[in-house]
Amino acid sequence: MDTKPRTQFAIQSRLLHWLMAVMILAMLFIGVAMVSSLADYRWLVAIHRPLGIAILILAIIRLINRKLTKLPPFPPTMSPLERRIASSSEKLLYALMIALPLIGWGMLSAGHYPIVMFGAVHLPPILPAHPMLFAILRAAHTVLAYLLFATILAHVGAVLFHTLIVRDRILDRMALWPVRRQKAADPDTKPAE
Repeated sequence: MDTKPRTQFAIQSRLLHWLMAVMILAMLFIGVAMVSSLADYRWLVAIHRPLGIAILILAIIRLINRKLTKLPPFPPTMSPLERRIASSSEKLLYALMIALPLIGWGMLSAGHYPIVMFGAVHLPPILPAHPMLFAILRAAHTVLAYLLFATILAHVGAVLFHTLIVRDRILDRMALWPVRRQKAADPDTKPAE
């Protein structure tokens, strides 16, 4: 039995991470295009709604998987403060990935809009129709979308800092391909002169 600590997240965790990264980035760009009316609004909304529900389902699956799998340790180059920030930002990302679709669903319900997934498939409303509630949820959806975007930027910035500046191979933890453990230095081996 291999008792050495993991160097990577479980394969299903890595697959979910990259699949959701693509979906969330697509969702953010669609959201920006919807607000700025750069393209067909109806066409974008038709993608936005089912993509949001797919993100909600995958985020719940990912959260369950997160609780059931063993995580690789942080690299020793990370200070205790960095580790606390990384853990907190991960929790924030999970909260936003679940809250944003639910708020969007609630917003459409409060606005008495049909919640069309595709074709004749509709989701039921989860809140009563109410104009004031719709306005509040719409504002919350926008603010939380900006917060999600800022959190993702901070996450990507931290990974790039560790990968390009610190060079501690932190990206290996989430690489889709298997990464071999680095051999520990032999204490009996003298450094080359």
